[in-house]
Amino acid sequence: MLLMAAKKQVQRNKSAEDWLPVKGIQNGAIITYGNNKVSGVKITPRNIFILDQSSQENVLISLKNFYNMIDFEFWIVVADRPVDISVYMSQLQLLLNRAQMPAIRKLINQDLQKGQTFMNNNIVDTEYYILFKEKNDDMLQKKIRLLINGLATCGLNASQVSNEDLRIVLDNFLNGGQTTEFGTVMPV
Repeated sequence: MLLMAAKKQVQRNKSAEDWLPVKGIQNGAIITYGNNKVSGVKITPRNIFILDQSSQENVLISLKNFYNMIDFEFWIVVADRPVDISVYMSQLQLLLNRAQMPAIRKLINQDLQKGQTFMNNNIVDTEYYILFKEKNDDMLQKKIRLLINGLATCGLNASQVSNEDLRIVLDNFLNGGQTTEFGTVMPV
């Protein structure tokens, strides 16, 4: 009886991560308990709406053709990553300390105020990913090359996801875009 009560207590104390089939993240892939690897590419954002109308249409047609040529299951994921401008703010402060001319000091102060606004409002950078699942390492790399080359024909830059990128995607999925800096809270 005591053993059953202990098992129930352990089951109640599981966190959300315990229910995901994630074994770990390494070499730009999420490794699942079924030995699948979830990997993909991170796409550098590009504002096509500053282009002329025909260039916009060409990019959109290229993207449509690109998506239609992908012959495997994939997910398009959008994740927010907190922007850390603390190094930039420190550099601005150093410039302000060295600046002699009032006009330059005024400009640097304006930049510092804008930076402070960013930091106070939790500004995020939106990142775009195409992810897929694959067991075979050679096929995984082939699919990544296919995605990178296909996106390049659309005028977009992409690179293989890093371990940190995948952590951000999982953090967004598990926490609704809220970055957590604390440990797991367990009910008593």
